[in-house]
Amino acid sequence: MEHYFATVARGLEAIAAKELEELGAKDIQQEFTGVSFKGDRALLYRVNLESRLIFRVLVPIAEFKCRDARELYRQVRAINWEQYLQCDRTLAVRCTGSNPQLNHSYYTALQIKNAIVDRQRDLFQARSSVDPQNPDLSINAHIRGDRCILSLDSTGESLHRRGYRPAMGLAPLKETLAAALLEMAGWDASIPFLDPLCGSGTLPLEAGLKALKIAPGRLRDRFAFEEWSDFDPQLWKQTLVEAQKRELSELPAFIGGSDRDPEILQQARTNAENCALDRQVRFFQTDIADIEAPCDRGILICNPPYGQRLGETQELVSFYRLLGDIFKQRFKGWKAYVLTGSKELSKQVGLKASSRLPVYNGAIACTLLEYELY
Repeated sequence: MEHYFATVARGLEAIAAKELEELGAKDIQQEFTGVSFKGDRALLYRVNLESRLIFRVLVPIAEFKCRDARELYRQVRAINWEQYLQCDRTLAVRCTGSNPQLNHSYYTALQIKNAIVDRQRDLFQARSSVDPQNPDLSINAHIRGDRCILSLDSTGESLHRRGYRPAMGLAPLKETLAAALLEMAGWDASIPFLDPLCGSGTLPLEAGLKALKIAPGRLRDRFAFEEWSDFDPQLWKQTLVEAQKRELSELPAFIGGSDRDPEILQQARTNAENCALDRQVRFFQTDIADIEAPCDRGILICNPPYGQRLGETQELVSFYRLLGDIFKQRFKGWKAYVLTGSKELSKQVGLKASSRLPVYNGAIACTLLEYELY
């Protein structure tokens, strides 16, 4: 079994660990913004294809002391890169973390790249070119204290970029966060779902993909592991076929979204077409003041603006009060969830939250408020 490391958004480590367990991972350990686990190559392919919550899967290949740039260079150069990278293949190096002597990620990455290509030149009188956009081999370095962990990035472009969303509203949720909110709300496909402030449609579309058991990675053009020298095309094809066999053709319950802006709603419909959900997930134009519950029970999740700049918060007070009134009057029998980054505005909803779950929207510390509507 190989050792892997999944990177996740801050605060989502526990639900990502649960998802990895469901996908078949072993020896799962939660860390800060990541989860380490073990599995075979089939699991590596499956996690990349089917995870709804993680950003990328790293395969650690070396860990060593690196107190300064000279020691880092020496240690990287000593690695047998020939097993991973031929001179006619491209590479890219990303670096995270730092220590007092290695405190600039760009120069740390440059030092690693130099060590690799200098080794190639000495051995083969040729070297790999750098391609920061679509490299054949993407290398991840993480500096923590006087240690460096070098990993191969099996994913490439982050998994939150599903491939269905070229059209985006002004403040879109990452797809991975939308999927996490659905998990945190305890939503499953048998329960009707509505986002009354849906924007470009990320929450309803993630609900639709989950309900139909469509692997979120199915829409991507490529994964980084497809360029590796040990890539197994037959195993990858089998992974794709097995995922496709699990897909459903019809939603078990209503999934929809609404927005007052017709242009933004058209973006949502375009995104729905891109992931073949345009006949399944319903989008309709309506102002929040006119919204009606589409079913007698269900789960509602919304991500209203939280007013990050001075003066905006005051303007949003009446909007949050309106939300609370609409939940109370028109959504009896439902559970409503509001993601907000403003404690002041959350008080304006005027309803008692039955739970408050901490969550990060990028760098913004937020709360997912739950309201049981009787």
